[in-house]
Amino acid sequence: MFLIRRAMLDDASTLLKLGRMVHFINLPPDKDIITQKIVHSRNCFIRTATNRKREIGVQSSSGMGLAAAAAGVDLFMFVLEDTETGNCLGTSQLLAEMGGKDNPNIAFKLERREYFSSSLQTGTTQIVARYHEDTTSPTEIGGLILQPSLRRHKAKLGLFLSTVRFHFIALHRKVFADRVLAEMMAPITPDGQNLFWEAVGRRFIPLSYDEADRFCQYSREFITSLLPKEDIYLSLLPATARAGIGQVNPETVPARKMLEKLGFAYQDFVDPFDGGPHLEAVTDEIPLVRDTRWMDLAGRAAASRCKRPAIVSTLNTDGEFRALQSKFAVNDAGGLLLPDATIEGLKAEPAMRVGVTPVDGAAPDESPAPRRERTPARTKKKPKTSKAKS
Repeated sequence: MFLIRRAMLDDASTLLKLGRMVHFINLPPDKDIITQKIVHSRNCFIRTATNRKREIGVQSSSGMGLAAAAAGVDLFMFVLEDTETGNCLGTSQLLAEMGGKDNPNIAFKLERREYFSSSLQTGTTQIVARYHEDTTSPTEIGGLILQPSLRRHKAKLGLFLSTVRFHFIALHRKVFADRVLAEMMAPITPDGQNLFWEAVGRRFIPLSYDEADRFCQYSREFITSLLPKEDIYLSLLPATARAGIGQVNPETVPARKMLEKLGFAYQDFVDPFDGGPHLEAVTDEIPLVRDTRWMDLAGRAAASRCKRPAIVSTLNTDGEFRALQSKFAVNDAGGLLLPDATIEGLKAEPAMRVGVTPVDGAAPDESPAPRRERTPARTKKKPKTSKAKS
């Protein structure tokens, strides 16, 4: 069985190995940073479970780093576990609010400029990157990493790690913003460099791509202080650097397609470091958020009776979060019925509140759309012919 739970200190070594597999600002290959994020995440789960008033001071910076903990912004770090071995297989993250009035999130807005010469009777179109500050504090999703050997698993574990974040947002809606942002990872070279950074960012910020990413875990003030506020004409960049703007690295393509199916859209905003696209969606319009409910566990049901697939989860008062992929049923009184294995995996008690996100396109208290049965094509009967009498 595959379980998603909150990250624990025992996961730090495995998460460090995962962080070394890819170049992710949200999971840097630094055990101290990972450990501090795990501790902050644990406290956020506990605070959410006990419904304590969130005390938020200065808004956090991007990157889901140590600045989030210092600012008091909620960070939730999920881990995928194989319950048979106890092994940590992957992770994903959720930051309740990113940026803010005093510490805006920075992006480049790509804009089109049209020029025309009357004497030459010809014109050109230029794309410029314009410095942009976002002070709206959207929720950010990120840090999704799955062990490579499991990326084509029949249980769709990568999808599970991704969608559990929307499940959690819906269950604790007041904690999260009205807009969700996903900063997608742009292509990088085999040695971990990014061509957009080398052509633009490094001309103004005297750090390597890795150094700048690492420093973002603590502060992003250097970005607002050093990046130019004037338009940058992309035609002046090397063709190789231009080609990666707004694109994602090959391993991130499935994640981008999944988000776009959920209604996320690219609005021509790109990351000022690597040029990767920023995708965004209105929180309450995301189908997984819209269709999630709290339900009271009414009892057990045979696996054969449970037909509808869903993500189901529990969150106890100690902040222990547990989520599974399972099928469920609803009794005549609207109570939730689950198979024995699911109840045991969730450590659920009778009448306990369980979060339910159906993945069949309907809310838990609705019937899924009936499948249209294909009827065989009607064959045209040949008219009867009578033989003439001889």
